Amino acid sequence: MFNAFLRSLRGPNLEIFKFGMYLAFPIGWMYYFGTNLDERFSVPDFWPTQEQSHKLPREREELAREVERIRLEMKERVERKQKMELEEAKIKLREGV
Repeated sequence: MFNAFLRSLRGPNLEIFKFGMYLAFPIGWMYYFGTNLDERFSVPDFWPTQEQSHKLPREREELAREVERIRLEMKERVERKQKMELEEAKIKLREGV
């Protein structure tokens, strides 16, 4: 049966068969692997909602509050860094004695 099929694939029949495979293989591949991609590979809540995203201040008072908040954060960060450096210096003094 298979031998008879192979014998019939000569000349133009072989070219038609190859052309059909060239078309069918990629289409079949895309159909098999390409369906339901949104459901298979989607990550729920990937993009932030409007409430979770950054809101830029537009009014003068909002800008002033934001600048003050940033200054406080920077000041706290500097104080925390100084405190850590002081603790490290104390530890080095204890180890050295």
